[in-house]
Amino acid sequence: MFVDDATSELMELLFCESESAFSYFAALRAYLAQHGKPVALYSDKASVFRVNKDEPQGGTGITQFGRALSSLNIDIICANTPAAKGRVERAHLTLQDRLVKELRLREISDVDSANAFAPAFIADYNRRFARSPRSEHDAHRPLQSADHLDRIFSLQETRVVSKSLTLNYKRVLYVLDPCDAARTARRHRVRIEEREDGSLSFWHGEHELHATAFPKDRSVRQGEVVDSKRLSSTMDLIREKQRRRAEEKIAKPFTTLRDARLLRAGVPQRTAPSSSPETPL
Repeated sequence: MFVDDATSELMELLFCESESAFSYFAALRAYLAQHGKPVALYSDKASVFRVNKDEPQGGTGITQFGRALSSLNIDIICANTPAAKGRVERAHLTLQDRLVKELRLREISDVDSANAFAPAFIADYNRRFARSPRSEHDAHRPLQSADHLDRIFSLQETRVVSKSLTLNYKRVLYVLDPCDAARTARRHRVRIEEREDGSLSFWHGEHELHATAFPKDRSVRQGEVVDSKRLSSTMDLIREKQRRRAEEKIAKPFTTLRDARLLRAGVPQRTAPSSSPETPL
């Protein structure tokens, strides 16, 4: 719910299944489409609104909603007490009483029907309770062509790309398609953008990178058919797995220096004396 601090006007109202980053994204996106970008949002100190501007995007000190606001150049002001948010707190009391009764009278009990009814309720609410502002100046700013809302309203994290063009995200290994932008991303952090439907996109700067997913419970098996276009990436993946297994063996305390040298060289080791019988003279 968005309430104008100057007029007490109900600006946006959204029903959702649960409170989450994506539900806030949906509400803010609907607000922006109708009114444009506000200069600032006034909120309580709930963790979803806190922003640590000294920490880079993707860090633990900035929330997903706070990052989206920063991307849109919208400031956020956190109130220290409930009384400081008097207008919205009074609106909450009205909605928790009047709106619930309105929904019950219309036999509305699902989210979609409630959202369909919301515009009519907002118009009636504002007619009854909104006040004229002292100034007619509208501080909202229009959205710009650079405001890519599909990307801004996504969950974003960063991962480091390995030398073999792989990265891990939510227990899935992703192999980047080899291209100049992907090779440039080696040993650097790339940004992962996850949308509400679970789809992902990978970005290094302004270059989008394409990747193939390899779930943890899947391995490349001997004889498995691999698309020729991805053969190089698959071979790099196999080499990386072999290297990790070799390093794990080398780290074991009973591994000798000779065994370690052979493992690094990729030479098969004989783990026990040959059991073949000697040929009698």
